Amino acid sequence: MPTKEQVREALRQVLDPDIGKPIEDLGMLQDVVIENGSVRVYVLLTIAGCPLKDRINTDVTNAVRPVLDPGQRVEVILGTMTEEQRQRMVTDLRGGRPPQQQQTFFDDGKTTVIAVASGKGGVGKSSVTVNLAAALAAEGRRVGVVDVDVWGFSVPRMMGVSGHPVAFNNMIMPLESHGVKIISMGFFVPEETPVIWRGPMLHKAVQQFLGDVYWGELDFLLADLPPGTGDVSISMAGFLPGAQILVVTTPQEAARKVAERAGKMATQTRLRVAGVIENMSYYVCPHCGEQEDIFGTGGGEIAAETLGVPLFGRIPLTAELRAGGDTGTPIVVSAPDSPAGVALRQAAQLLAQQTRTKIRKPLAITMSPGSGPGGPNGGGSHAGHSHPAAASGHSGHNH
Repeated sequence: MPTKEQVREALRQVLDPDIGKPIEDLGMLQDVVIENGSVRVYVLLTIAGCPLKDRINTDVTNAVRPVLDPGQRVEVILGTMTEEQRQRMVTDLRGGRPPQQQQTFFDDGKTTVIAVASGKGGVGKSSVTVNLAAALAAEGRRVGVVDVDVWGFSVPRMMGVSGHPVAFNNMIMPLESHGVKIISMGFFVPEETPVIWRGPMLHKAVQQFLGDVYWGELDFLLADLPPGTGDVSISMAGFLPGAQILVVTTPQEAARKVAERAGKMATQTRLRVAGVIENMSYYVCPHCGEQEDIFGTGGGEIAAETLGVPLFGRIPLTAELRAGGDTGTPIVVSAPDSPAGVALRQAAQLLAQQTRTKIRKPLAITMSPGSGPGGPNGGGSHAGHSHPAAASGHSGHNH
């Protein structure tokens, strides 16, 4: 009969099919028992029901058989690692370092994080973001905007702010405009320079915007996401487990269908959809006052119904709203009593009311004809979020 040491030496050639290391080095070779003319090899699978267990069984049998005498047999007994054994294996594979934990931000419940998403570009997501932020700030709330649309950043121009953020004690100080704290890739590269980045770099940029920027105490942080459901949206979901999604769409069916996909992404990443805003809902002729549904009707209502959330507002298409984005003055600041200004301010009030409610249940929202939803201002008093370090001074260049 072979010795136990001989059997173990033969088993050195048996590798885990996934990891590519000897099963003995991984702690999978539990024991070798030699008695009554047979060799029993006890192997621990990393998970129950491992799909490669038959291959492991065969590899172990073939490795041991050459060291046996004629008439001797090998038997493989498969078991499963405990959670502690799996963690020990992972730590060993990492060179003794414990598994890294996903870093998260704004998860203490003090800051309401709203990620503004759309299924496709060109629906006015950034315009909605900056106007909601400015409207919330005008009501005395502490608001920040993180522009994570790394490729198509437009928040700096729309908020009328430029310059380079100042570094202070390993922190980045956000710039400020219209009472809103802002960070954007647009502060770090010229506006005409394309950002050609892939997943890992995007992930790191989002992490720095959230963790290395001194936001101070915020009631609301609005995140302007890039269109679609790509790398940045996935990273944001991981970094901001308590975030809620606000879906922006236009009335037309093509935009609505894609917007619903963006909303459904939230449930797959364990986020909550707060509601829907329909942008470019209708156009009012400045000469005759006639209202025209250029992009159709009903897209916002259908998207909200499909996602099971409220419709916060129907924002009209106006030249003033577009002009405000070009000049850096949101329409809720320049013309708060205009149809678009009223609709956006009401949407901000309802968004605050819906997302800050303690019981986190949808509230009944009644749409007023023509201009959007109506309703009381909500929100109450809010405790702010604070980073561990304290900031001292702010010397960014604001316009």
